[in-house]
Amino acid sequence: MANNQNNNTSNKIVVPEARQALNQMKLEIANELGMANYDTLDKGNLPSRQNGYVGGYMTKNLVRMAQQSMAGGQQPPSGINQ
Repeated sequence: MANNQNNNTSNKIVVPEARQALNQMKLEIANELGMANYDTLDKGNLPSRQNGYVGGYMTKNLVRMAQQSMAGGQQPPSGINQ
């Protein structure tokens, strides 16, 4: 089994300046999903499905934003129904 002490690179933010924007996106998405106090919740007590929804929608939005940027388009509005 792998040593977990060196297994923390998967959550590393590549552009540290984006940390605040990513946290804001996470809170907005969680709020849209009905988790208004997501920043103060103990994530360990949430079902993995709820945490997964937040991360999944973040990924979906980030991919959409990157595709728009690559296509030369404007940044689309955020939202989980996009």
